[in-house]
Amino acid sequence: MTMSMNFAVGVIAVLMLFHAAYSTIQYRSLLKITEDEFTGPPFEVIVELILVLILSLFAGLTVPGNFRSILPDSDENRVVSLPSNMNFMIFNHRGKAFPTEIGLKLN
Repeated sequence: MTMSMNFAVGVIAVLMLFHAAYSTIQYRSLLKITEDEFTGPPFEVIVELILVLILSLFAGLTVPGNFRSILPDSDENRVVSLPSNMNFMIFNHRGKAFPTEIGLKLN
């Protein structure tokens, strides 16, 4: 399957999820009219949700693309190394607003 076909499977899964939610809301409103107790969603909605789970897992695993290697000696994913001279590294962050020495005394 192509990537656009896999993406379409994901879109169909999302639309089916909205349909299952709408069906459950409609079922609950029907139960309110007939004054019955809500014990759970209908069997059709549960089957639809299981199908949505399978389709969304399939789309989630196939749409992003191929997995990359995470081995540390792999040339595919080299991380930019730190500079060799560590004396001139500057770290600007929000922590510099706090004083370095706090003179709190508990009595």
